[in-house]
Amino acid sequence: MVERDESLRIACFAALDVLRAEFGDELPLRGGLDRGIAFRGVRVPFFSHMKGIFRAGVQRGPAALAVQTSWKSPYADAAIEDGFLYAYRSGASGAADNRALRSAFELGVPIVYFVGTRPGYYEANYPFYVIADDPSTAMVKLAPGAMVGPLDEREPVPLLDEVSRRYATREVKVRLHQGRFRAIVLPAYRERCAICRLKEMRLLDAAHITGDALDEGAAAVTNGISLCTIHHRAFDQNLVGVSPDYRVRVSSRLLDEEDGPMLDLLKQFHDTPLNMPSRAQSRPDRDRLSARYERFLAS
Repeated sequence: MVERDESLRIACFAALDVLRAEFGDELPLRGGLDRGIAFRGVRVPFFSHMKGIFRAGVQRGPAALAVQTSWKSPYADAAIEDGFLYAYRSGASGAADNRALRSAFELGVPIVYFVGTRPGYYEANYPFYVIADDPSTAMVKLAPGAMVGPLDEREPVPLLDEVSRRYATREVKVRLHQGRFRAIVLPAYRERCAICRLKEMRLLDAAHITGDALDEGAAAVTNGISLCTIHHRAFDQNLVGVSPDYRVRVSSRLLDEEDGPMLDLLKQFHDTPLNMPSRAQSRPDRDRLSARYERFLAS
């Protein structure tokens, strides 16, 4: 019987659960992923950032443990309706890695799909499965699975229903888009809220000005504003708006209310200037703001 390295895979997912509880969806390489997996008295790396396909030295089975895509790679180009296309490693030196990738398909074992969001940071997507292998194009198809069972005994399972797989794939795409979008928008605003200037990174989001995260909502810095979680929620609900001349507006319904200091936190920024990126080419697109502002006024 071919070894599947199930104990190592479960240990890997559990270690990633701990890191995500500590850091959120975006995991730092330094001080986070470089801790590796504690497994039978040794530390096992999560992946190799030098190459895409990874099979750990402690593994007894032939199948890959993880694959990764660099933050420089346009992952959306490989996204399809029910998964992601992933290329074989090219050249003769990639033969062993490709065998590991194809073995993950043949054995049906769960792997981790690491996607870089910015230098030194990754999103860990797990469990993922290699659900198709096409040697003629040197590509495989990756798709998300699910973790089921009690919290302390969760097990990975593939999503066999096509509708469930498409829904899960879309969730992953949205999360990856938001991670990379955040990585380009927040630095443009010097990592602070454009309305209240809060600088706590864990409370900052990249708010889309227009469009759905995957459709018209382009992952461009000019389609985003760095906002704290409170102002992001207010912006999304059209309780706070930004005019095309970069002024912050608070809805009349909030201005007319009297509900204590938390409401004052929103009201005090009415008719104040938006804190803008220093580079003109990073500032919000006025046409997008105009369309969004019309919706704010209409609401």
